[in-house]
Order: sequence, then structure tokens, then C-alpha cells
Amino acid sequence: MSNQAIIFEELEAAGGSRIGVARLNAPRAMNALSLEMIHLLKAKLDQWAADDGIGAVWLEGEGDKALCAGGDIVALYRDMTEPRSGNKSASEGETFFTDEYELDYQIHTYPKPFIVWGNGLVMGGGLGLMVGGSHRVVTENSRVAMPEVSIGLYPDVGAGWFLNRMPGRTGLFLGLTGAQMNGADALFTGLADRFIRHDMRDEVKQALQQSTFGDEAHAVVSRVLRRFEAGSAEAMPRAVVREHFDVIQALTDGDSLVEVVDKLGQYAGEDPWLIKAVKTVAAASPASLTLHWRHFHNTPLDSLSQVFDKELHLSLRSLKMGEFAEGIRALLIDKDRKPRWHFPTLESVDPEWIDRFFMKP
Repeated sequence: MSNQAIIFEELEAAGGSRIGVARLNAPRAMNALSLEMIHLLKAKLDQWAADDGIGAVWLEGEGDKALCAGGDIVALYRDMTEPRSGNKSASEGETFFTDEYELDYQIHTYPKPFIVWGNGLVMGGGLGLMVGGSHRVVTENSRVAMPEVSIGLYPDVGAGWFLNRMPGRTGLFLGLTGAQMNGADALFTGLADRFIRHDMRDEVKQALQQSTFGDEAHAVVSRVLRRFEAGSAEAMPRAVVREHFDVIQALTDGDSLVEVVDKLGQYAGEDPWLIKAVKTVAAASPASLTLHWRHFHNTPLDSLSQVFDKELHLSLRSLKMGEFAEGIRALLIDKDRKPRWHFPTLESVDPEWIDRFFMKP
């Protein structure tokens, strides 16, 4: 297997055009997004956008387990906790978040069809890559989530934009709980466009290669994907979020974060998906829950670029405030799963401490 962080190739298509393929190549790390990957992908996307011979772009992950399970947070932990050397004007963490959000925005605004094969784990930074695609495909193996509140961060990568555009208060719920969604849920919440069986991936590529891209390139891609989606209906799982929509609405119907979290904690049903979601909230960082609540309610009318601007300031502050580093330590460094959160309860969260996250330098 190649040791390149991303494998790029170009597939010949009809009419002399080509399809640019980018494959995240860190399968042992569930294709976790590194700074090297970000830089390589940004540069290649710029090149393909300017190349008239490229009719469409395809993004996937190496292996069958993940498109991308999130950012390389172990590298971020090292950057936050180890002494800085040299005279760099920006830390690796600052560069990571800045360039990651630029890449995400680049995908959202890409001038050509951008197909994302969202098989397996699509979480955190991986969802940031997928949600901006023009043609977002999920499979029977897709597991989609924004679990940042469990590691002392908050749902980012444009989440203030896309969580606010989900039905009802499902975006608020998913950000608070980090609950995993399947492919059908991704369709219901607007994170994906098509459901296609994973074993059809190569056939889909071949069908695209037989297509002629031109002024209607987006429609050409849609027609191909629609055809394969029609043959995948029997593999579609039940949409858990849709089934629990009314319950989610009731549990999140509160005027304060404390009120909503209390309602979640009082859930007395027997549904295992909801029980797991409630347990996640109970163990999450109270500061992270507060950041998500405030950011979510601060951004419903913001443009995508405004959301990324706000999230960049929040994330750069998160690198310095300690909660994010502690969450990574407990989960992935010491693996004791006993984070020592800055505030033990929601009621003890200092509003002035939270205000510091939202102060622009």
C-alpha cells in the first residue's frame, strides 16, 4: 500500500474529460485528517478546478471502514501540551484549524461536481469534508456523528451552519449528544443526498467514466447516482432520527441549556439509541455543551462564511483554554476515560470563562 497521505488519480471519461479521484490514505487511523492531508487536498482541488479537462471530482477513504473519522487530534494534543520550538508565528493547531476550514469552504463552493463517498465512519472533520460536496453519497455502513462535546471541543467544521438547517431541533440534539446516525438519518437531516450500496462503488465510478461532462455536469452526475440509488433501496436502514423526531423535539423544548439537559436526563424510555445519547450528555464536558448551545443559537441566520469565521475564533481559543487538551488526554492519551473537566456541572460553568471563547483577538 502506498505511504502517501492522499492517493490522487485521474480516470478517463467520455468526451475526453477526466474524473479527479482523491483517496484519504490512513486506514489504520480511520483516515483521520492530518495537516498534510489538508494541504495536499487543497492544492490538488485548486489544480483540478483550473483544469478544463476535469469534469468532476470524487473523494473517498482508503479501506471499507471510514471516509474520515475526524481530525488528527493526537497531533493537536501534542501541539497544545509540548513546549513550542522556534519562532513560528502560528502553532500547528492554529494552522490546522485555519487551513481545515478553508478546505471545507473550498469544497462547499467548488465549481465542479464534487462527489463524496461517505462509507463507514464520517465524524467531526470527516463530516466537514462530506457536507460541502455537491453529491454526497452514504451507504449501509455509514456512521455519521459530531461527537466533539465528549472531547472538550464543540461541533465545528461549519456545524453552526448545517446543524441549524436540520429539521426541528435535531441539530441541537445531535450536537449535544454526539449521537451516531446511519445513512437514512443523514438523508433525513440533509447531510447526504443519495443512498447507494457500498459494493456498487466501482460500478458507479465506471458509469461516471462512461458519461460526458459539459455544461450540465451536475445533472449528469445526478442521473448516474439516481440510477444506482434505485437499486439500493432494500439495503436502506430505518431512519432512527426520523422515528424519534417527536421525542427529540420534546426533549429539547427548553429555554435554557440546563432545562434541556435536565429533560434529557429524565428520559425514562427504553430505546437503546436514546439511552446511549442521554448517557453521552451526562459524561460530556459541561463547558463544551455550553459552547455548542451558545454557538448554535448565535448562528441560525449567519452565512456559511460567517459561521466559519466565528468557528475559527472559537477553535483557536479552544487550543489555549485547556478543556480540549484534557478531553483528548482522557480518551486517547492516557485512555482512562476520566476527564477532569474545568467545570464539574453545568450549573458551575462560569459565564465569563465562556465569554472568553467568543472574544475576537
